[in-house]
Amino acid sequence: FSSFFFCPKQWATFGRVWYLLDGKMQPPGKLAAMASVKLQGLHKPVYHQLSDCGDHVVIMNTRHIAFSGNKWEQKVYSSHTGYPGGFRQVTAAQLHQKDPVAIVKLAIYGMLPKNLHRRTMMQRLHLFPDEDIPEDILKNLVEELPQPRKVPRRLDEYTQEEIDAFPRLWSPFPDFVT
Repeated sequence: FSSFFFCPKQWATFGRVWYLLDGKMQPPGKLAAMASVKLQGLHKPVYHQLSDCGDHVVIMNTRHIAFSGNKWEQKVYSSHTGYPGGFRQVTAAQLHQKDPVAIVKLAIYGMLPKNLHRRTMMQRLHLFPDEDIPEDILKNLVEELPQPRKVPRRLDEYTQEEIDAFPRLWSPFPDFVT
């Protein structure tokens, strides 16, 4: 019975895994949905609400997130200082310019359960505005998660062979003048 507590498989089951997620051209809500599942440990078969079995999540390129529509100007983040007249509102663009990781951090914080585990789960979240990640975090990374949305390539990223191989729906007449 005592050998059950020292089984290597048992340690691997409850071990914390480090995941990498690239936020380039991704909506913050999609990043938050993926990160909150990993932070809570919902993907593990040993998950229980009262146990703290979540993993670490590293998100890079938070400076390059993307909103759809006019959310940069229309989405408003509000807070209150606690004093009279202390109600503050900033748009997503203003908040992102001031702190490039704040929007992703607030989105993930809002998707985690509202209990005493939320702050410890947020300590396992590591956000970086660009691709430069410290070496002590890079050596812990185990798996890179796929991006929630596929990023389309820009036209200047295609080679001339790919452009020529693309099927043409219409070709101009030889005497066509633009």
